[in-house]
Parts: sequence; structure tokens; C-alpha cells
Amino acid sequence: MCGRFTLTIDPGELRDAVQGLLIPDVEFSPRYNIAPTQPIAVIPNTGENRLDFFVWGLIPSWAKDPTIGSRLINARSESLAEKPSFRSSFRRKRCLILADGFYEWRVMNGSKIKQPVYIHLKNKKLFAFAGLWDTWFSPEGSEIKSCTIITTQANSLIAPFHDRMPVILNQSAYSIWLDTHEKQPETLSPLLQPYPADGMALYDVSRMVNDPANDRAECVTPI
Repeated sequence: MCGRFTLTIDPGELRDAVQGLLIPDVEFSPRYNIAPTQPIAVIPNTGENRLDFFVWGLIPSWAKDPTIGSRLINARSESLAEKPSFRSSFRRKRCLILADGFYEWRVMNGSKIKQPVYIHLKNKKLFAFAGLWDTWFSPEGSEIKSCTIITTQANSLIAPFHDRMPVILNQSAYSIWLDTHEKQPETLSPLLQPYPADGMALYDVSRMVNDPANDRAECVTPI
């Protein structure tokens, strides 16, 4: 499961992190509490190596109602090849979803309160979730490009909070994932593994994260 994440680095750091990345001339502010249905930074496999912004929550091209996207923010890696919502994009429309951390929630003993925790790489560098994308056209002809984050079995760091975690791709897998050609599931599925627990870290943060209207640096301040 991945329901909130962050992307706090500036465009210059993005260029350093992703070689040859083309960044459009748009306003780009740090994001500390990215929530579903919002625009998120992606690199789709269009062959341009270009940063774009897609709606978080996949709307399949065949969908009659775009609100389906709010239920498709995550996609289980084990069933991508079979699920109608994901199988075409898995073969043809893949993307990197840029992030530098994400949130999970710990159930407090003897309480209904859930404590948010912030999870990041130990080196605190940018990383990329494995994502799928699609384009939906309204009856009037307007266009929505949207995406979903692929999840896999949780590693030992995440497992105490949730049995799923987002797939964080190794940089060596970027070229395969962003290949513009159709790929078979047996080629892609081995890439969708839990990130090693010893390369990650976490700490408790304020419950202000629970409200997506709170999108400021205090969200990632340790408590």
C-alpha cells in the first residue's frame, strides 16, 4: 500500500539524479504530503525522457467514469498481467514515479490512534516507484493522463505496519522499465521486488500528515 508520499527536491537535483532528464518550464514546489487524485511527477515511457505530471489514480482508457481512478491508486504486482485495469499498461505504458519518501501508519497498542511514520532511503536520495499510466478521453474530447503505483510484499522494515509496500526500482532497471516497446510480463515481473530493508530508514512524524491539506515541511519533521 502507498497512500501518501513526498518529493521535496528541486528541479536541479532532479536533473542530477536522472541523467538527461528534460524538465518543462513549470512551477515546481517541494511536496511534503502528496495524496491520491493530485498531479504527481512522472517519467513515462514515451521515449522522450521527459518529466510530466499525471493524476495519481489510474483511469483506464476504456473506463466510462473517471472516478474509478480514486480506487486504482495502487496495483498489486502479482496480478498486473491478469487484471483488466492494468494488463495493457503493464505491457505498453510504464512510468517512473519520482519520490524521496512515503508514509505508513503504526497502530498504537490499546488505542485507535494510528501513528504516522516517514520512510526513506538511508542515503536520503531521490528514488522512483514503478508505475503504470494510461490516457482517458472524456465524451467531450478532453484528456486525462493518470497513473498508479505498483506494490509488492513488504520487506522486514515495513511489515510491522503493512503487508504491502511500493515497488522502488533499482536504477539499473530504469532503462528496461522505460523501454517504449511492448514487454512481456515474464521480462518485467522480476523487477518488482521489495527494496532491501537495510537500505531504508523510518521515524515517527506528526499526525498532521493525516490531513492532505497539510503540505509543508513540518510533515517530515521527526517527533
